[in-house]
Amino acid sequence: MHNPFEQQIAHLQAQVAENEALMRDPELQELARSEIAALRAQIESLLAAAEAMNVTKTASTDVTQNNCIIEMRAGAGGDEAKLWGDELLHAYIRFAESHRLKVEYLDTDVIKISGRTQLNARSWAPYQLLRFESGVHRVQRIPVTESMGRIHTSTASLAVYPEVAPHSVQIKEADLQWQFTRAGGAGGQNVNKVNSAVRLTHIPTGIVVQARQERKQAQNRQIALQMLASKLWEIEEEERQKSLGAARQAIGRNMRAEKIRTYNFPQNRLTDHRLNHSWYNLSTILQGQLDEVLLACQTLEST
Repeated sequence: MHNPFEQQIAHLQAQVAENEALMRDPELQELARSEIAALRAQIESLLAAAEAMNVTKTASTDVTQNNCIIEMRAGAGGDEAKLWGDELLHAYIRFAESHRLKVEYLDTDVIKISGRTQLNARSWAPYQLLRFESGVHRVQRIPVTESMGRIHTSTASLAVYPEVAPHSVQIKEADLQWQFTRAGGAGGQNVNKVNSAVRLTHIPTGIVVQARQERKQAQNRQIALQMLASKLWEIEEEERQKSLGAARQAIGRNMRAEKIRTYNFPQNRLTDHRLNHSWYNLSTILQGQLDEVLLACQTLEST
């Protein structure tokens, strides 16, 4: 496993080599010996810290018991796609609130769900329950702006990540590009007048995350790092699955570009294409009554 202190250790080892060269000078010998001892103590501390972090990471590779982050992106369909994406995201918010889970907005179209809930006589963590919701959600309905009564098709995609701590993945400060702007919109004078909004770019991967909901820049910085860590963890996990030669990529990772569900309003029908199953209570499902759908998707774990 990668040592996050590799560069620091290499720098300290170079200093040790420099001081070892000074040992040949009788006048500097004692000073060099003392310096070498201090440098080696620092190296040992960093090695121990790296080992502790790796043990922690190994022990927590099962992230199914974690909180989750849901990111919504509007797809094909213009304004109707954005309206559909907002409606879809609110269905999950209603579900979470009805089950006494905590919902926080991390950005305009990104929420975090935390806590635990009882469902079907079992305790569930948010990521465990919602991890199969990643993918493209297609809607078929007559938009309110449609004067001819024609059915339109639009899409929105969801990405569901486990919440992981920033130290769970390797994030180098040199790889980060920070931008700070005024948040704008609701939130009071402070939000509008102070550069509290954060845009964080991870240069090696090109991943961009934004956080602007909090009033203080420091809080938004932490949220941005947390979102980045979750996305990087997901990439690392996919690579790990490939390196293990897994016959099946983890469901929810390779499905984001694929259509997983169709929501047909004229027929009041929701169809999950992975399960080849339909429900005919679409209106109540979008009010947050997702229990049956989410439980049915748990069978995907064994497919």
